[in-house]
Amino acid sequence: MVARMANSVPDLVLVERHGPVALITLNRPDQRNALDSALRAALWDRMRAVDADPSVDVVVLTGADPAFCAGLDLAEMAASGLTLGPADGPPWPVLTKPVIGAVNGPAVTGGLELALACDFLVASDRARFADTHTRVGLVPFWGLSARLPQAVGLRRAREMSLTGNFIPADLALQWGLVNRVVPHDDLLPTAVALAADVASADQPATRAIRAAYATFAGGGPEAERAEVAAAGRFLGDGIDPVAIEARRIALLERSRSQRGG
Repeated sequence: MVARMANSVPDLVLVERHGPVALITLNRPDQRNALDSALRAALWDRMRAVDADPSVDVVVLTGADPAFCAGLDLAEMAASGLTLGPADGPPWPVLTKPVIGAVNGPAVTGGLELALACDFLVASDRARFADTHTRVGLVPFWGLSARLPQAVGLRRAREMSLTGNFIPADLALQWGLVNRVVPHDDLLPTAVALAADVASADQPATRAIRAAYATFAGGGPEAERAEVAAAGRFLGDGIDPVAIEARRIALLERSRSQRGG
């Protein structure tokens, strides 16, 4: 049975219940689910609520088509002069329950960081992945430099971050970034079914094992704190919104050229 949870910001974050599984959908499709300040606040609230709900055992995170998440809303930052830095923290609170990412389309920069924060990923054949921090003149502070090398290896992580190039779903599978790639229409049923498998296990053991994995391969809190410190040194007094807007436009043009129009 599917039930819709009460949601104070239904246009930004949708939450559906599939038994013990909560399906969370970023819902700014016209903006490719870019993380503006309102969406970040809504996502934080929804994630905190489902993690605190004793009837939820597993979370599935996805985006409203056509994108998973385009990252930070650079247009908002450029227009408002709004700045964001390491002191603002990650896009969701520390969770005790597993999160499966269902990547339905492009996951770019901050969107890639959202995906990497999930415990594992299932991708649509329409998914694409890119770290474009260097293209917009920023450095990550949501854990990318700790988590991306864990997923794909250090040299491939460096390639993604230093080039800013997109990789398609099949290459992401080959590199180990995602666990499996499925036809687009099968994405959510597959992710929810895997979440149900996780939910059918002993939950105290599941959460203890998940917590143990957090320190695997030299990542975990120490690596994430090092990234935050590096970002703080780089960003200094904040982000120049004029420069961000120019780089955002250039990035859009480059993205179009890489996908062939």
